[in-house]
Amino acid sequence: MSRNIQTSPVCPRTVFSADGTLIGYRTMGAGPGLVVLGGALRTSQDYLPLASALARSFTVHLVERRGRGASGPQGPRYALGREVEDLLAVQAETGARLAFGHSYGGLVILETARSFQMFDRIAAYEPGVPCDPVPTGWMAPYRERLAAGDPYGAFVHFIRGSGGAPAFLARLPHWYLRMALRVGFRGQGWRRMRPLLQANLAEHEQIAAQQGRLADFAAVTGSVLLLRGGRTARAGRAEFDALRDVLPDATLETLDGLDHFGPEGKTAPIVAERAAAFLL
Repeated sequence: MSRNIQTSPVCPRTVFSADGTLIGYRTMGAGPGLVVLGGALRTSQDYLPLASALARSFTVHLVERRGRGASGPQGPRYALGREVEDLLAVQAETGARLAFGHSYGGLVILETARSFQMFDRIAAYEPGVPCDPVPTGWMAPYRERLAAGDPYGAFVHFIRGSGGAPAFLARLPHWYLRMALRVGFRGQGWRRMRPLLQANLAEHEQIAAQQGRLADFAAVTGSVLLLRGGRTARAGRAEFDALRDVLPDATLETLDGLDHFGPEGKTAPIVAERAAAFLL
């Protein structure tokens, strides 16, 4: 796949989920139908480079997950099952038999494929299926800071406590990180991320709730390509070994030089190229 990506016409579409929530998605490209589902603290806008690259080979349906953009709110009874219902609605509308998921979006796709035989092939980049204990101590102070109208303070609790930050960053004082964020974290990415902070908490609560369910994913149907970044922390990479061993038909590959955010930005075409080779 060429990395000189040409923009494909994008058609905005909507569908109603089982609970009546409106789910927006964008369709582009031509070829076999492929649903793309993104991660926490991200909107579909963050995956446009990936979707544009994939649209050279597929009819891509880039979903705006609930709680963001053109889709409705998460709702008071939010759970992973709601996201499964949303994906089922998009798949029923599009007939897509292929799927790509990143992080939390990968968890949603694998949870769906565990119960419904709807996807022939799935590519998942570092899906959020927990194998080791999930840190939750950051959630209560995060919730308190959000309620107090302090999004930067909340975000510091997340990056220090959720386990994804480099060790040196997690050791920095809360006040210092908060000040640094207020000074340096003010661009378009933060403007898109800030409205998603509440959804981020709900989604990570759902990840924590999946602890101990790894064996359930042995029921996933369809072939799965698990992708992970070579720059992802060693402990995180080990979790994908465990997931590969549970899935009945899975291959695990490491993309050197990429981190957890490989499907976004300038590195998206690299991920798209490997995913497309598997999905076609």
